Amino acid sequence: MISYNSENVKMPKIRKRDTSAWIKQVAASYGRKIGEVGYMFVDDEKILEVNNEYLGHDYYTDIITFDYDEDDIINGDLVISLDTVKSNAELFGKTYEEELFRVIIHGILHLCGINDKGPGEREIMEAAENKALEMAKSVNLLAK
Repeated sequence: MISYNSENVKMPKIRKRDTSAWIKQVAASYGRKIGEVGYMFVDDEKILEVNNEYLGHDYYTDIITFDYDEDDIINGDLVISLDTVKSNAELFGKTYEEELFRVIIHGILHLCGINDKGPGEREIMEAAENKALEMAKSVNLLAK
């Protein structure tokens, strides 16, 4: 089950049923199934608080992924700062919607075992994100 909640921000306008189906499709392409996945959309101040409290980091980020996977079942909590999503969309010349879906799937890709911190890993993550975004376009979640 995939749940969507918000704290201190308005819930983004996403079609939850279609978005959940897309997330399951992406996970399945990596041989994984969705167990319990919770999205929490927050503002920059809340993500900074979470980053400090749980990771000891004193900086803003677009997403923090908490991994509770069991074997091939994806379980986790994903905290997304909509403030950072918006500023990154402007920075990278993307639409807010495209950047939001990139971040939504970024956390799932982490839960599928894809990392982005080591040498060459960022390129692998970006390729996986781009493939997933193409899947989102094919089911009309994103404009083509």
